[in-house]
Amino acid sequence: MISCRLSTILGAKRLKVSDVCRATGIARATIDRYYYDKVNSFDRQVLSKLCDFLQVKPGDLLVVVKQGKLFDADADFQ
Repeated sequence: MISCRLSTILGAKRLKVSDVCRATGIARATIDRYYYDKVNSFDRQVLSKLCDFLQVKPGDLLVVVKQGKLFDADADFQ
């Protein structure tokens, strides 16, 4: 699963969501989805603006998080 680390990066840089909105022109609702990691699809323009403003690479903003298996194939059901 891909996870967005915007909240972590903003916290480390001591920035507010409103600062990002003002500086990038990205709508507050869009920034909130990234901040709360509720994004279903990633827009290249939004990612580019965020990376430019925060001075990070896309790989710093978006990370792959491994999820555990829901069902173990070797489980013994009785």
